[in-house]
Amino acid sequence: MASSTEGKSNPKLPSKASSSSQDLEAVQPSKEDYVYPADGYSMPRQILFIATVCMSMYINQLGLCNTLTTLQIIGDSFGISNLGQLSWFMAGCSLTIGTFILLGGRLGDEYGNKKMFLLGMSWLSLWSLVAGLSVYSNHVLFIFARVFQGLGPALTLPNALAILGKSFSEGRRNMAFAWFAAAAPFGAMTGLISGALFSMVWWPWIFWSQAVGVAFVAAFAAWIIPDMPVQEEQIRSLRQKLDRLDLPGGAAGVMALVLFNFAWNQAVVVTWRDPYVYVCLILSLVFGALFFYIEIYRARHPILPIAAFTSDILFVFACTAAGWATFGIWLFYVVRIALNIGGQTPIQLAAWFTPILITGVVSALLDSSRFLVTSILMALRPPDSIYWTYFFFGTIIATIGMDTSLPAAIMIFASVVPPQYQGMGASIVMTIVNYSISLGLGFAGTIEVNINHGGHTEADLLYGYRGALWFSVGLTGLGTVLSLIFLVQNHRKQKSNDNKAEENLPEDHQS
Repeated sequence: MASSTEGKSNPKLPSKASSSSQDLEAVQPSKEDYVYPADGYSMPRQILFIATVCMSMYINQLGLCNTLTTLQIIGDSFGISNLGQLSWFMAGCSLTIGTFILLGGRLGDEYGNKKMFLLGMSWLSLWSLVAGLSVYSNHVLFIFARVFQGLGPALTLPNALAILGKSFSEGRRNMAFAWFAAAAPFGAMTGLISGALFSMVWWPWIFWSQAVGVAFVAAFAAWIIPDMPVQEEQIRSLRQKLDRLDLPGGAAGVMALVLFNFAWNQAVVVTWRDPYVYVCLILSLVFGALFFYIEIYRARHPILPIAAFTSDILFVFACTAAGWATFGIWLFYVVRIALNIGGQTPIQLAAWFTPILITGVVSALLDSSRFLVTSILMALRPPDSIYWTYFFFGTIIATIGMDTSLPAAIMIFASVVPPQYQGMGASIVMTIVNYSISLGLGFAGTIEVNINHGGHTEADLLYGYRGALWFSVGLTGLGTVLSLIFLVQNHRKQKSNDNKAEENLPEDHQS
């Protein structure tokens, strides 16, 4: 009886997946039915609340960038010099974030966004501690710890956005999302500086200091963030709980993402001549097909809302993926050129990246052409050029592209997802961002090792690095073309709607 009346007793909850967008619209509650608690907070409390939630993005970027300029130092302590293996020190974390963030959003929607936020912070603190302790073991434990670190942001990022989405009405919510994106350059800058400074003493302190800081944020968040509402419907059995989590779809999706990304990043280390690499790639495609089959035809509560994916949203997500993959490649290889060929030090590079603080905040609070320009600048940059030419302007333009695309994508998707499913919507955007970074590095690394003739000379190294950067130019060119198609398509839609309005033809009589 409970299962037969489930859809009727609570119209806010989605039923079985459908290919029509009408299904998603049907589950949207009216604005009058939902109360946004943070709208009534005093200004000081709103500031503390938003700042604490935005720490998830700040810490995420800090954790990615604190190893960016210190990979060589950490690798030397383990006796590792192969760039393909070193890239796992960064790609491993992004891989886990991009793979599990969709599950993190669903867990928050079902069991409480605040609970998952605090769990993610605690988990990240623990594995940051382990990453530092790996100095007493080997690089395998360090990579293992970095991969497990990614589960922390996979929980905190989507649930942070869900907390903001559930706490503020639309106008204030968009501003909160903008501050969330603005936290990224501050985190990146802190990571670059702290990584460089701590590595001058002893690199494990990069991660031990992070562990202490994250633990403090978790404790403060437990106090400042109010309990968030979860689903109103009473789940009466274990089977119903499992149905709502969509474990088969989640498992198939995770396997597809992990195997696909692993194949491309591992190919940088062992090349495609090892059979297990392309076997993983083939299996990832099989699991990917299984995932979409489950989500479209089998899941009663799909983890991926297929009905929400209109052509407009798909264009936005494709451009976002191309842009962020480009950003990951740009950041990784610009640093490699500066450190390995230009002779710059980690602390000098931290100073070189300071423009991101200003441009990041301004752009987040105020598109793919910016990624294109900065990729071309860095691909053409002579290694001995002065800072105030290619590097300075490329850093400014890249940061603007990064910090305008993220809030835009979040706002677009948040507008079509019901308030109680903000975690699911936010996790889709963050999956695209983080997975694109990791996968982009895998593609670029494959190109690099196949054209650099072994990288035995500086000229060969530079040739491989530039090949990777030119690939990022191609990626962003694709994103730019998709953006233009999107604009033309929207212009035609608008023109068609205007013509219909002028002719005064009711939609019921349209053929």
